[in-house]
Amino acid sequence: MTARRKKPEELRSHRWYGVDDMRSFGHRSRTAQMGFHRADYAGKPVIAILNTWSDINPCHTHFRQRAEEVKRGIWQAGGFPVEMPALSLSEPFQKPTTMLYRNLLAMEAEELLRSYPADGCVLMGGCDKTTPGLVMGALAMNLPAIFMPAGPMLRGDFRGQPLGSGSDTWKYWAELRAGNITAEDWKEVEAGIARSPGHCMTMGTASTMTSAAEAMGLTLPGAASIPAADSRHAQMASLTGRRIVDMVWEDLKIRDVVDARAIDNAVTTVLALGGSTNAIVHLIAVARRAGVALDLARFDALARKTPVLADVRPSGRFLMEDFFYAGGLRGLLSRIADLLDGSARTVNGRTLAENLAGARVWNDEVIRPRERPLVAGDGLAVLTGNLAPRGAVIKPPAMEARLHKHEGPAVVFSSYDDMAARIDDPALPVTADSVIVLQGAGPQGAPGMPEWGQLPIPKKLLREGVRDMVRISDARMSGTSYGACVLHVAPESHVGGPLALVRDGDRIALDVPGRRLELRVGEEELAARRAAWRPPAPRYERGFGALYLEHVRQADEGCDFDFLEEGKPTPDPEIH
Repeated sequence: MTARRKKPEELRSHRWYGVDDMRSFGHRSRTAQMGFHRADYAGKPVIAILNTWSDINPCHTHFRQRAEEVKRGIWQAGGFPVEMPALSLSEPFQKPTTMLYRNLLAMEAEELLRSYPADGCVLMGGCDKTTPGLVMGALAMNLPAIFMPAGPMLRGDFRGQPLGSGSDTWKYWAELRAGNITAEDWKEVEAGIARSPGHCMTMGTASTMTSAAEAMGLTLPGAASIPAADSRHAQMASLTGRRIVDMVWEDLKIRDVVDARAIDNAVTTVLALGGSTNAIVHLIAVARRAGVALDLARFDALARKTPVLADVRPSGRFLMEDFFYAGGLRGLLSRIADLLDGSARTVNGRTLAENLAGARVWNDEVIRPRERPLVAGDGLAVLTGNLAPRGAVIKPPAMEARLHKHEGPAVVFSSYDDMAARIDDPALPVTADSVIVLQGAGPQGAPGMPEWGQLPIPKKLLREGVRDMVRISDARMSGTSYGACVLHVAPESHVGGPLALVRDGDRIALDVPGRRLELRVGEEELAARRAAWRPPAPRYERGFGALYLEHVRQADEGCDFDFLEEGKPTPDPEIH
């Protein structure tokens, strides 16, 4: 039985273009002003291309051209493409953090799609927060939508050795601070680490989230793994443009794809990739926009049974270019097919299981077989205890195994500036057994929950050969980072969470196998500290920052705005 296809007069854009009244006259005449004949759009789906290209976003340098290739596919399929710029969220440049503005992109995406005559949309993103921001906005609007990932950049190079963005930055920065490499060596690393368009080619947040989008069924099969500079990436852009037109006629909306099965598939995929801890915050926010319950306990439950098969930095050895040549995401998913719900629907109209048919792995070192995983389970761990009543997260494969169970005295920094001023002070009372604590780095405290979680190891310890130690904060950590870093402590210190009560010398116990994070201070003393605690002054009193501080939720809830989560949909605008 053939599914019913929409009629032209049922298109959402028909209300703008197809009605015989004065308003439609204005819409048609202004479209003619832009050089389009009525035959270009009459009775055709209008496809909004939300493009996060900008001159300040190196990950999306190629998106200006890719948008043209998406348009080509839309024209070929009988649609009318309309490119709309959206907030770019450039991870390397935007301060204090792109996370502060993820919800702003989500709001912009939703309102662009609602207020203009869009029948469907292509979401062009890749740099860390662009993927969840675009998907969150599209879910709120619930039109036919397909995601076009930016793709990873090519491998870096330093004296014949591959460099991975982020991961090797932290590595060589530590060696520079320890005096093991020179300033000239450091300049060579700088020159060779990012040498093509595309997002980070490690399993950072960008590759993690675009892979999650594919696992959710929001991209064409195989789209997330193609390097940005590969000609197959341009071909995928055109195919994406072609497919969205058919999705409109089929009335295949984004919420028809993103359901509880899709969310679980995305979480399982992130875990099998050894993906970024940032995915936890983003996927919880995405799930809530889709009306799907997702919490930290679900991540922990799936982590216990999901092996890490991607031997990709920072947890492993290789880079995304190698991952693509080894079979890409389809290859990896074929090896965990029994852990996925293959019945989940995807944007090409087929099920996930159908899309994985024939997928192969060509290099067992890069994508490990099940009997030889990088890690058998616990690629991620959710911790609770009196220091994190609502949870905290850690990435066990990225830390030294000796620290999985550790207890030591706290060395506390009240802010990032305090840490920057004192961390390398030779008089700092810190040893390799100490637990470094950073306060004031959460959603409200920083504000925006920046990627400060890979707290630096003091220079005097680096010179002693220390390369990992337990570090705790309410911040996030770059997906390219590594180390024994406890992150996303909730509730955060800025709102009076227990992290705000930690003092120098307090004993802190980390037990990754037991999933515990404990502050060894008596309840009576903690009660006295709590009574003496006073909330800090807000960082913003006007503009978007003030809106953010008033409405942002905590890390365990996805850091979305309370008024943007699943609820009664906003109606389409009247055409007056």
